[in-house]
Amino acid sequence: MTTSSTIAIVGGGLAGAKAAEALRDNDFDGHVVLFAAEDHLPYERPPLSKEYLAGKKKLDDFTADPAAWYRDHNVELRLGTEVTAVDAAEHTLALPDGTTVGYDKLLLATGSASRRPPIPGADAAGVHYLRTIDDAAALSAALTPGSSLAIVGAGWIGLEVAAGARGRDVKVTVVEAAHLPLLAALGAEVGEVFAKLHREHGVDLRLDQSVQEITTDNGTATGLRLGDGSTVAADAVLIAVGAAPNIGLAEQAGLAIADGGVLVDASLRSSDPDIYAVGDIAAAQHPFFGARIRTEHWANALKQPAVAAAGMLGKSAEYDELPYFFTDQYDLGMEYVGHAPEYQRVVFRGDVAGREFVAFWLDADNHVLAGMNVNVWDVLDDVKALIRSAEPVDPDRIADPAQPLSIR
Repeated sequence: MTTSSTIAIVGGGLAGAKAAEALRDNDFDGHVVLFAAEDHLPYERPPLSKEYLAGKKKLDDFTADPAAWYRDHNVELRLGTEVTAVDAAEHTLALPDGTTVGYDKLLLATGSASRRPPIPGADAAGVHYLRTIDDAAALSAALTPGSSLAIVGAGWIGLEVAAGARGRDVKVTVVEAAHLPLLAALGAEVGEVFAKLHREHGVDLRLDQSVQEITTDNGTATGLRLGDGSTVAADAVLIAVGAAPNIGLAEQAGLAIADGGVLVDASLRSSDPDIYAVGDIAAAQHPFFGARIRTEHWANALKQPAVAAAGMLGKSAEYDELPYFFTDQYDLGMEYVGHAPEYQRVVFRGDVAGREFVAFWLDADNHVLAGMNVNVWDVLDDVKALIRSAEPVDPDRIADPAQPLSIR
């Protein structure tokens, strides 16, 4: 591409920042413009429910790049600017003030929004969602020692906030429709580990429960009314029932949509050859798994932009990283790698009760589909190698801590 070319990036999160970095690292000297809906510099989101709520990090600590970086690298940063439409035929973006900006290549990194279920009372004061730093600041202000918090949803955000709140001496009740926390993400075997973890730390975990209403008094949330007729009193309510990918622009632009996201190939190119998509919205063909995968994880926002940038610059690249995510809750730190939507069994290696173990998700032929290390470090590369080997393992052998993981 020439110095007169323009690459536009829509999305002011980590993925947008990393895309701008990758373009300059690949010696693209044309115009780069990054549109961020928030007024803040692009930042990472995982700390919002982890270190930020725990008081261990401030926004500056997880801001992707300082303002000087964008200036020094001639990246036009348009903060507080939400692109309203994409005209793929004309290669233009429409802005709220009625102006348009042209592009030669476009990267969509629009991320996700918190799902907002139609629960009566969900718009009351004192009801929180967690997606932005402003959301996190408002929630943090509500978590005063001795107060109470009701959390709707026992997924990653709900459980991480529960852990942070308990660390601040807040009484926490978590209500979950499934019979275990993290059931969709990890399955029953490991979901039990997290249920026990939170109960040991004083969380009132209400499973197999629906929320009928957020109770209010003069427009302010006072707690929850559950499907069994019981109530939960709370000074604040967090709704954490998952994320919805922001694919409105992609749909309006006429891009192919699949699996809840923008259909992209392994190079992260969409059905329009001049538009790429990364992060939460990218339903990407994965070369290793031979399947389309869309995950809402930090690792994609961190690493996919370099592949998309290469593609936009006419270079050959494919995103073949194994899906990866991590969490920190109380004394439990873990990493998960792989993709196991249809696993047949889970094999544990180590001390599950003591929360120092590795778990493996296997298929019917004993191939390792995914692995998770809990408070056991320096094994991630071995777990990845087992997955990528595509060879069956001996379940008894990988369950034995005396046996090296590198030997099948």
